[in-house]
Amino acid sequence: MGELSFYNDLDKLLAVMPPVITENLQKEELDDLVELVMDLGRKPEARFSSGEIKYISQNLILEEDINYVTSRIEDFTLDNRSGVAGTLHRISAIRNRKNKVIGLTARIGRVVTGTIDCIADIVKDGKSILFLGRPGVGKTTKLREISRMVADELKKRVVVVDTSNEIAGDGDIPHRAIGNSRRMQVASPEKQKDIMIEAVENHTPQVIVVDEIGTEEEAQAARTIAERGVMLIATAHGNMLENLIKNPTLSDLVGGVSSVTLGDDEARRRSTQKTILEREKQPTFDVVIEIVDRETLAVYPDVATAVDYILRGWPIQPEIRKIGYIPKEKKATEPTVETKKEPEFTSTLNRDFNVKKYIDENKSYRKIYIYSISRNIVEKAIERLNLNAKVTKNIDDADLVISHKSYAKGGSKIIEAAQEFKLPIHFVKSNNMPQIQKALKIALGVKSDDENPTFHDETDEALEEAQKGVIKYKETGEEVELSPRSIEIRKIQHDYIEQHGLKGISIGEEPNRRIKII
Repeated sequence: MGELSFYNDLDKLLAVMPPVITENLQKEELDDLVELVMDLGRKPEARFSSGEIKYISQNLILEEDINYVTSRIEDFTLDNRSGVAGTLHRISAIRNRKNKVIGLTARIGRVVTGTIDCIADIVKDGKSILFLGRPGVGKTTKLREISRMVADELKKRVVVVDTSNEIAGDGDIPHRAIGNSRRMQVASPEKQKDIMIEAVENHTPQVIVVDEIGTEEEAQAARTIAERGVMLIATAHGNMLENLIKNPTLSDLVGGVSSVTLGDDEARRRSTQKTILEREKQPTFDVVIEIVDRETLAVYPDVATAVDYILRGWPIQPEIRKIGYIPKEKKATEPTVETKKEPEFTSTLNRDFNVKKYIDENKSYRKIYIYSISRNIVEKAIERLNLNAKVTKNIDDADLVISHKSYAKGGSKIIEAAQEFKLPIHFVKSNNMPQIQKALKIALGVKSDDENPTFHDETDEALEEAQKGVIKYKETGEEVELSPRSIEIRKIQHDYIEQHGLKGISIGEEPNRRIKII
């Protein structure tokens, strides 16, 4: 089993700290020191990885102490960060309203080796890898070690795009932790996307390493890099692959998601509803690795397959690797997913899961998430109408949402949630059996066989028309005109349309004035 090794340059950080800090720190065990905090008029603090906080001195921090540090380091950049040249330590500033520095946070940077031994086989395959995980679990540490390994051991041309000198430390000479990799500094986060493209166009890299892809522009730059055949190693905001799929800003990294309407025959063949979510394109990254904790990695070695399974609601289990695990040598090449006629599970999937059985058991059920209406009435209505549907407690497991009409406007949370999960939402006027039955029929596309005319409510009808208009616009991209309505009814329709991220304009003259969805 491999062992982790650590090294740091703590003496270089202490050299820029005021004597009140250094004299007292020498008495402490500093192996798990995480941060030093200096705030004007408060006692200096030492923070440790265990969560413990110790006061370094009983003396309060004075303006001279702050100035002592700032005079010994480089000027702060636009994001209020600086560092100690030749080290991975980062010093961040807190300023007052007059832009004067009144607080400092010194974050200890350590080189940790041995953290990627368990995924060395994936790195050597030359596949693009995306790391996910909460702050502080070691994403940047792994980028450093991969940079060194690929440049020194695999002898590839590596360029590190280093925003705020997070990866290779402060100063013009990059830290030895990245080996022979070259480093391009990024002055401020908003310029990261431009430097990513510049690295490809000007320096002919085989591998690009970048920390924290967080904007749509950066995601597009990543796709551009991947399409040019460059191996990309990066981290992104988000803890899990499912979070990333549902993030409209970053979902393009794993292929993007679009709503697709199937024909009746195709829906029956797939044993699914007519409107489904599908992956739009090939993912930018071949492999996604979730950093569960400092010792555990969850690996999705085929991102395209994993995303497809998640969107279809099929169970999928990543391959768990622990620090110290040594991957086995690969055997003869197996057929790729594209050559298989039916979906089959790779080594990352739960082998006890039977796809055909799962489809047979769930093919006709629509899962409904309800909000502010009676679950008991909904379940009785489903039973009375003999519908292939059931109520689910989790919105992320639902196919559609039914809510009370009082939440149809005014920025309600349920509309925001439905938008986030890309679910159609239907409303009921009253929490009673007739209204809920009517909503279920509309939501599930059930034709009414009632011979007697039912009560006609213009507000309900107008909202239903707006719902269908929104769905049609999102599916086709074509402007949709609604039926003429009174000004009061149009106001409700306007609110609903805007809550779904679209715009409605009123056209025509009374009494034929109506809304166009654009």
